[in-house]
Amino acid sequence: MSGTRIKTRKRNIAAPLDPAAFADAVVQIYLDNAGDLELVAKSIESSDLNFSRYGDTFFEVVFTGGRTQPGTIKPDEGERHPYSVLDCEPKREAILPSVLYIQKILRRRPFMIKSLENVMRRFLQSLELFEENERQKLAIFTALTFSQKLSGLPPETVFQPLFKDNLVAKGLVLSFITDFFKEYLIENSLDDLILLLKRGKMEDNLLDFFPTAKRSAEGFSEHFTKAGLLALAEYNEKKIFEVKLKEMKSALTTQIAEETDISEVIEAVKQQVKDAKLPDVEVVRIVWDVLMDAVQWSGKNQQQNANAALRQVRTWSKLLNAFCTNGKLELELMYKVQIQCYEDAKLMKLFPEIIRSLYDLDVLAEDTILHWFRKGANPKGRQTFVKALEPFVNWLEEAEEED
Repeated sequence: MSGTRIKTRKRNIAAPLDPAAFADAVVQIYLDNAGDLELVAKSIESSDLNFSRYGDTFFEVVFTGGRTQPGTIKPDEGERHPYSVLDCEPKREAILPSVLYIQKILRRRPFMIKSLENVMRRFLQSLELFEENERQKLAIFTALTFSQKLSGLPPETVFQPLFKDNLVAKGLVLSFITDFFKEYLIENSLDDLILLLKRGKMEDNLLDFFPTAKRSAEGFSEHFTKAGLLALAEYNEKKIFEVKLKEMKSALTTQIAEETDISEVIEAVKQQVKDAKLPDVEVVRIVWDVLMDAVQWSGKNQQQNANAALRQVRTWSKLLNAFCTNGKLELELMYKVQIQCYEDAKLMKLFPEIIRSLYDLDVLAEDTILHWFRKGANPKGRQTFVKALEPFVNWLEEAEEED
């Protein structure tokens, strides 16, 4: 009688998690080496500890000196060491060795970058539970991790917790990010910082770090200027200025395309200039750009192009007139026409005709044209255009003598 063999499936029996024993072992390595991070790194490299399983616990020990209770930053039971990031002085020279030590660990165990990310996110999420000097240490540490370019650390996920409303409202995020910027800019340029902010999807949300009551362009400039970060304040002012110019250009483009009544267009532009505090020079440049962009150009027919450009100038001369209110602005318009005719081959020969038309329509005064002809500062195509305009200038001068 033969028995039937029943196959049993082998099960992977997982060892129970024991983060406490792991944390104690790491703490002991620190204590055995009296916090000498070179020696600690060597001991960790030669150990058989399970870093793939307890990566988060390892970085808790690095940051706080021991294990923290789940979901908090409160110390858990177990051994602790006094050589953690939070035990350092809030200075870069005290914290940098810990960053370089982590960099060394990550080179041998790159998979641990996810654990570092997890712990940094958790601590930034809990900023209010730290003391002020501890938050400063975290800011310096975070800046140094990105300054040292720890491979694989994603700024967009690390910084995400900083947009929590309760942290922002208390001013904790603004204080943290200010310390972060100051530290990061010691060794990096403003362009590097802007690139990092773009990667972190924060470049357009910098005002969101401010409590609601302080959330304004003026508040931004005042805060970061006072913090010694004038370059950042100026960058933001320039960015806001460019956005306002873009908005004005977009609105004007729509009005020109829809052939809105010219008086309405003038009033709308004046209101935008007033609201956005735009310089008159920029307004003249934008108006000319928008008018020329709206022209339906012919591919090769020079005469058609000339007719189209001059027709556009005649149609919208009152708009140009409304903003070319003095000699300086008229000269700016001439430079704008000069540059466009120089850079656009199909307009190269149109310069004298456009200037003559602007004169006939009372947009450009005789004195402005003569000043450009005799002393114009922009070199682009100047020699060619001076020669082309010479007959018209001669006519102006003769008419002046007759008068």
